[in-house]
Amino acid sequence: IPETLIESRLFGHEKGAFTGAAERQIGLFESAEGGTVFLDEIGNLTPAVQAKLLQFLNDHTLTRLGGNKAIRPDVRLIAASNLSLNTLVSQGRFREDLFYRLNVIYLYTPSLASRPEDILPLSRHFLGLFASEQGKPQAVFTPDAEAKLRRHLWPGNVRELANVIQRAVIFSRAGQI
Repeated sequence: IPETLIESRLFGHEKGAFTGAAERQIGLFESAEGGTVFLDEIGNLTPAVQAKLLQFLNDHTLTRLGGNKAIRPDVRLIAASNLSLNTLVSQGRFREDLFYRLNVIYLYTPSLASRPEDILPLSRHFLGLFASEQGKPQAVFTPDAEAKLRRHLWPGNVRELANVIQRAVIFSRAGQI
Protein backbone atom coordinates (compact mmCIF):
# COMPACT_ATOMS: atom_id res chain seq x y z
CA ILE A 1 0.00 0.00 0.00
CA PRO A 2 1.49 3.37 -0.92
CA GLU A 3 2.82 5.32 2.06
CA THR A 4 0.55 8.32 1.45
CA LEU A 5 -2.51 6.06 1.38
CA ILE A 6 -1.61 4.50 4.75
CA GLU A 7 -0.91 7.94 6.18
CA SER A 8 -4.21 9.24 4.80
CA ARG A 9 -6.16 6.28 6.23
CA LEU A 10 -4.63 6.76 9.69
CA PHE A 11 -4.47 10.53 9.95
CA GLY A 12 -6.84 11.80 7.26
CA HIS A 13 -6.23 14.28 4.48
CA GLU A 14 -7.36 17.66 3.28
CA LYS A 15 -8.88 18.38 -0.11
CA GLY A 16 -6.10 18.64 -2.71
CA ALA A 17 -3.47 16.99 -0.50
CA PHE A 18 -2.65 14.59 -3.34
CA THR A 19 -4.01 13.57 -6.73
CA GLY A 20 -7.50 12.24 -6.21
CA ALA A 21 -8.08 13.94 -2.85
CA ALA A 22 -11.31 15.64 -3.95
CA GLU A 23 -12.56 16.34 -0.42
CA ARG A 24 -11.44 16.32 3.17
CA GLN A 25 -11.33 12.86 4.73
CA ILE A 26 -10.98 12.20 8.44
CA GLY A 27 -8.63 9.38 9.36
CA LEU A 28 -8.94 6.33 11.52
CA PHE A 29 -7.74 8.10 14.67
CA GLU A 30 -10.28 10.91 14.32
CA SER A 31 -13.15 8.58 13.47
CA ALA A 32 -12.38 6.47 16.57
CA GLU A 33 -12.90 9.46 18.89
CA GLY A 34 -13.55 8.16 22.39
CA GLY A 35 -12.75 4.59 21.36
CA THR A 36 -9.96 2.25 20.39
CA VAL A 37 -7.84 1.96 17.25
CA PHE A 38 -6.40 -1.48 16.53
CA LEU A 39 -3.39 -1.49 14.20
CA ASP A 40 -2.54 -4.97 12.97
CA GLU A 41 0.88 -5.77 11.48
CA ILE A 42 2.38 -2.57 12.84
CA GLY A 43 5.85 -3.92 12.07
CA ASN A 44 5.16 -3.32 8.38
CA LEU A 45 4.75 0.46 8.65
CA THR A 46 7.20 2.56 6.66
CA PRO A 47 9.71 4.73 8.55
CA ALA A 48 7.82 7.92 7.65
CA VAL A 49 4.51 6.57 8.98
CA GLN A 50 6.32 5.25 12.07
CA ALA A 51 7.63 8.79 12.68
CA LYS A 52 4.18 10.31 12.35
CA LEU A 53 2.67 7.66 14.63
CA LEU A 54 5.41 8.33 17.21
CA GLN A 55 4.64 12.05 17.08
CA PHE A 56 0.95 11.27 17.66
CA LEU A 57 1.75 9.02 20.63
CA ASN A 58 4.09 11.62 22.14
CA ASP A 59 1.82 14.65 22.04
CA HIS A 60 -1.60 13.11 21.23
CA THR A 61 -2.05 15.40 18.25
CA LEU A 62 -2.13 14.74 14.53
CA THR A 63 -2.23 16.78 11.38
CA ARG A 64 -4.15 15.59 8.35
CA LEU A 65 -2.11 15.04 5.20
CA GLY A 66 -1.96 18.39 3.44
CA GLY A 67 -3.24 20.19 6.51
CA ASN A 68 -1.72 22.48 9.10
CA LYS A 69 -4.24 22.32 11.95
CA ALA A 70 -3.38 20.14 14.96
CA ILE A 71 -6.18 17.76 15.92
CA ARG A 72 -6.33 16.05 19.31
CA PRO A 73 -8.48 12.91 19.13
CA ASP A 74 -9.12 10.97 22.34
CA VAL A 75 -8.31 7.38 21.37
CA ARG A 76 -6.66 4.32 22.81
CA LEU A 77 -4.23 2.42 20.58
CA ILE A 78 -3.71 -1.33 20.45
CA ALA A 79 -1.04 -2.60 18.08
CA ALA A 80 -0.22 -6.13 16.98
CA SER A 81 2.46 -7.78 14.92
CA ASN A 82 3.23 -11.30 13.88
CA LEU A 83 6.87 -10.23 13.66
CA SER A 84 9.05 -9.65 16.70
CA LEU A 85 9.33 -5.89 17.08
CA ASN A 86 12.47 -6.45 19.19
CA THR A 87 14.06 -8.17 16.21
CA LEU A 88 12.90 -5.45 13.82
CA VAL A 89 14.39 -2.81 16.12
CA SER A 90 17.74 -4.63 16.24
CA GLN A 91 17.68 -4.87 12.43
CA GLY A 92 16.97 -1.15 12.11
CA ARG A 93 13.59 -1.81 10.47
CA PHE A 94 11.45 -0.44 13.32
CA ARG A 95 12.02 2.70 15.37
CA GLU A 96 13.27 1.95 18.86
CA ASP A 97 11.56 5.01 20.33
CA LEU A 98 8.23 3.97 18.79
CA PHE A 99 8.72 0.45 20.13
CA TYR A 100 9.08 1.80 23.68
CA ARG A 101 6.05 4.08 23.29
CA LEU A 102 3.95 1.12 22.14
CA ASN A 103 5.32 -1.39 24.62
CA VAL A 104 3.32 -0.17 27.64
CA ILE A 105 1.43 -3.42 28.07
CA TYR A 106 2.79 -6.40 26.19
CA LEU A 107 0.67 -9.47 25.54
CA TYR A 108 2.22 -12.53 23.96
CA THR A 109 -0.14 -14.97 22.33
CA PRO A 110 1.50 -18.34 21.76
CA SER A 111 0.90 -20.11 18.47
CA LEU A 112 -2.00 -22.50 18.14
CA ALA A 113 0.50 -25.35 17.64
CA SER A 114 1.75 -24.77 21.19
CA ARG A 115 -1.83 -24.78 22.54
CA PRO A 116 -3.29 -28.05 21.21
CA GLU A 117 -5.92 -28.05 23.96
CA ASP A 118 -7.50 -24.99 22.30
CA ILE A 119 -7.93 -26.56 18.84
CA LEU A 120 -11.18 -28.43 19.40
CA PRO A 121 -12.95 -25.74 21.47
CA LEU A 122 -12.04 -23.13 18.85
CA SER A 123 -13.09 -25.49 16.05
CA ARG A 124 -16.47 -26.04 17.68
CA HIS A 125 -16.91 -22.32 18.18
CA PHE A 126 -16.17 -21.62 14.52
CA LEU A 127 -18.40 -24.50 13.46
CA GLY A 128 -21.38 -22.94 15.25
CA LEU A 129 -20.54 -19.45 14.04
CA PHE A 130 -20.18 -20.37 10.38
CA ALA A 131 -23.18 -22.72 10.37
CA SER A 132 -25.27 -19.84 11.67
CA GLU A 133 -23.83 -17.43 9.09
CA GLN A 134 -24.51 -19.91 6.27
CA GLY A 135 -28.02 -20.68 7.53
CA LYS A 136 -27.14 -24.33 7.96
CA PRO A 137 -28.14 -26.62 10.82
CA GLN A 138 -25.58 -27.07 13.57
CA ALA A 139 -23.07 -29.70 12.43
CA VAL A 140 -20.73 -31.88 14.49
CA PHE A 141 -17.24 -33.16 13.85
CA THR A 142 -16.71 -36.87 13.29
CA PRO A 143 -14.02 -38.49 15.46
CA ASP A 144 -11.80 -38.73 12.35
CA ALA A 145 -12.21 -34.99 11.69
CA GLU A 146 -11.36 -34.16 15.31
CA ALA A 147 -8.23 -36.32 15.09
CA LYS A 148 -7.14 -34.54 11.90
CA LEU A 149 -7.75 -31.13 13.49
CA ARG A 150 -5.59 -32.09 16.49
CA ARG A 151 -2.76 -33.48 14.33
CA HIS A 152 -2.39 -30.46 12.07
CA LEU A 153 0.31 -27.94 13.12
CA TRP A 154 -1.71 -24.83 12.13
CA PRO A 155 1.11 -22.61 10.81
CA GLY A 156 -1.54 -19.99 10.01
CA ASN A 157 -2.75 -20.12 13.61
CA VAL A 158 -6.37 -19.29 14.46
CA ARG A 159 -6.99 -17.57 11.12
CA GLU A 160 -6.07 -20.76 9.28
CA LEU A 161 -8.26 -22.82 11.59
CA ALA A 162 -11.21 -20.48 11.06
CA ASN A 163 -10.80 -20.65 7.28
CA VAL A 164 -10.64 -24.45 7.30
CA ILE A 165 -13.79 -24.69 9.41
CA GLN A 166 -15.60 -22.12 7.27
CA ARG A 167 -14.70 -24.08 4.13
CA ALA A 168 -15.88 -27.32 5.75
CA VAL A 169 -19.22 -25.73 6.69
CA ILE A 170 -19.73 -24.36 3.19
CA PHE A 171 -19.17 -27.77 1.59
CA SER A 172 -20.90 -29.85 4.26
CA ARG A 173 -24.18 -31.50 3.40
CA ALA A 174 -25.21 -33.90 6.15
CA GLY A 175 -24.61 -32.11 9.44
CA GLN A 176 -21.29 -33.90 9.97
CA ILE A 177 -17.83 -32.64 9.23
